[in-house]
Amino acid sequence: MVLFQRGQAIDKKRLEHLYLRERLSMAEIAEKLGCSVNKVVYWMDRHGIPRRQRGEAGYLKHNPRGDPFKIKDRGSDEERELFQLGIGLYIGEGRKSQHRVSLSNTDPRVIRAFLRFLREICGVKEKKIFAWINIFDDTALGEAQMYWCQVTGLPKSQFYQATVRPRRDGNYKNKSRFGTITVGLSNAKLAGILGEWYKSALNKFGS
Repeated sequence: MVLFQRGQAIDKKRLEHLYLRERLSMAEIAEKLGCSVNKVVYWMDRHGIPRRQRGEAGYLKHNPRGDPFKIKDRGSDEERELFQLGIGLYIGEGRKSQHRVSLSNTDPRVIRAFLRFLREICGVKEKKIFAWINIFDDTALGEAQMYWCQVTGLPKSQFYQATVRPRRDGNYKNKSRFGTITVGLSNAKLAGILGEWYKSALNKFGS
């Protein structure tokens, strides 16, 4: 820790390195330098160092090791087809959220295809993918979870607590024997990127 005396300046290059390159907060910089937050704020303003937006600061706090995804190049025909399919599925079945990328369905083919899109096109880290089962109370939860684990390739530890609802009349079991599953990840940055992708596709083909 470098202790600063009262009235001593904080070097601009040092501040830029800590704030812009190491992505520390002003409170973390103050702790690292052994000075007050007010002093860091003063010298940030004095040197004209631009502040991060509050949303960006929050994102960095929740993702200290960087983005949990890495968008990949779509060089092959199969990758371009998977990209188009993934965007189409997201437009039709995805939840449009500022903070989450997710899709719900009963069809295992739809779930597998969307997960391939997340894994192979978006480069999402495997441990960041979540799953959530929604079933009626006359369906065996253990059986449904085992089924969806096989479909998704995800371990039980990445499944949220299931939602179990009262049964209903009709032949719904023929259509949804193992309930509905939601898969995706919580990440505002990727949600914004997918939002731009699907809006661009709609503007091109839907106008």
